[in-house]
Amino acid sequence: MDSKTLVVNALTKVVPEEITSEQLTNLIEKPKSSDLGDFAFPTFILAKSLHKAPNMIAEELVAQIDQSGFEKVVNTGVYVNFFLDKASFADNILHTILSKQADYGDQDEGKGGNVPIDMSSPNIAKPMSMGHLRSTVIGNSIAKIITKLGYKPIKINHLGDWGTQFGKLIVGYKTWGSKEDVEKDPINNLLKYYVRFHSEAETKPELDDEARAWFKRMEDGDEEALSLWKWFRELSLSEFQKVYDRLGVTFDSYNGEAFYNDKMDDVIKTIQDKGLLEESRGAEIVDLSDLDLSPALIRKTDGATLYITRDLAAAIYRKNTYNFVQSLYVVGSEQAEHFKKLKAVLKMMGYDWSDDIHHIEFGLITANGKKLSTRKGNVILLQNVLNDAVDLAKKQIEEKNPNLKDKDEVAEAVGVGAVVFHDLKNERRDNFDFNLEEVVRFEGETGPYVQYTNARALSILRKAGKNDFADAKDLALADSEAWDTIKMLQEFPEIVSRAGAKYEPSVIAKYSLKLAKSFNQYYAHSKILTEDSGLNARLALVKSVSIVLQMSLALLGVKAPEEM
Repeated sequence: MDSKTLVVNALTKVVPEEITSEQLTNLIEKPKSSDLGDFAFPTFILAKSLHKAPNMIAEELVAQIDQSGFEKVVNTGVYVNFFLDKASFADNILHTILSKQADYGDQDEGKGGNVPIDMSSPNIAKPMSMGHLRSTVIGNSIAKIITKLGYKPIKINHLGDWGTQFGKLIVGYKTWGSKEDVEKDPINNLLKYYVRFHSEAETKPELDDEARAWFKRMEDGDEEALSLWKWFRELSLSEFQKVYDRLGVTFDSYNGEAFYNDKMDDVIKTIQDKGLLEESRGAEIVDLSDLDLSPALIRKTDGATLYITRDLAAAIYRKNTYNFVQSLYVVGSEQAEHFKKLKAVLKMMGYDWSDDIHHIEFGLITANGKKLSTRKGNVILLQNVLNDAVDLAKKQIEEKNPNLKDKDEVAEAVGVGAVVFHDLKNERRDNFDFNLEEVVRFEGETGPYVQYTNARALSILRKAGKNDFADAKDLALADSEAWDTIKMLQEFPEIVSRAGAKYEPSVIAKYSLKLAKSFNQYYAHSKILTEDSGLNARLALVKSVSIVLQMSLALLGVKAPEEM
């Protein structure tokens, strides 16, 4: 039984019958300070039915409550304050964590249901920029969180590997490029051609006509056009993989836009058969005015399909292939209307499972307040950011612990982890400005701070020569200095559940910062390694903190070095 349920059960026996357990659960608060107890119940809700002042009700309830499961229950003004039995609570939670280890917090909410996650999805022949970081790491973390909740994520890298931009790229390559240059530095040179194309097309509109012609050749199966397209795709995937390897991100599918080329006719036919397809200025649309949405443009005047046509085909394919219980799209907030249209058209086509599609939107990363743009060449390469972060981490390790073994490996884990953690500690819908110096600090609200706290906990265990608590008996740690940390450890399963319900990795990141801070305060005020009867319980707490910090970091896709 969790501690909040204990409080609810105690109150249920003494409050009027019309007050339900659910109401009590929602009313119970956590005081800001442990000095005021661990839980508090405000008695205002009872004043009307009992015709008494709330402070008098609080006093009467305290006299009636069975306090056997608590250290004490007191009234403070209009509140009933519950103080948990520290020793038995600590014994229970520490034994639970030490026995379950990395399974602590596992839940069976998902019952193995499939959840495709459309994430990362960079465009072929363009470098992975800081703009791609968010979709990649948010999607990866959500996959890990929902796995812990009993779902089966299917991570899909829906590559931007089709469209008129490839016509532009072919024109750029054939006009200004060479095979030797591309093979020497694929992504940067392909980007250079793409940026130059947009720059020159402003004064030479005939370039756009050439690009459209090359893309038409691709669509018509022209051998030269498709050969160049495949080459660009293979080179790009090889470069992307270097970034994914550093981030520790893997995928179950790389089916991108091109994969759906032969699946769109069936989609359009279904829309037509349902009587939904209308002509508008030579194009074909689905009218969504009843939903206060602009039309969904299904086919342009030249017969070309659009993003929404492909996304309709992809959604139907994923339902048929995976029979998903939820389908997630980790895509920027600026695409909110697109996904409203996607769900609306699917619903009108008769697919009620469209209700299980969720747009996991996120805000922008800016650099010095400016939006990043590949087209204009204002792009910060993700690989370069990771390199700089690792260099900064290495510099700090040299200053703090120059004799550390495996310095390069630790610096990689800390630098890359710092970038990932910084992204995920921000609520995903928020925009934020990226400043590397702030991100890779060992102090403050950073990933390295959490990693360092875990390394400190492991160092204490090494000094004590104890890391195995399988035979631990009495772990009744009644130390008031440890109390906030113990309570936070108990919250972990609820934190995982909340992060999953909101598709919000920042819930985990913020929790890990609070737990790290709480443990460091305990460490600063307590002599953990003192040889006395409480030593084993204190070390069990240290081990439990390390287990939960490592799990929290793992759920974010961040490594936890044993030494720093």
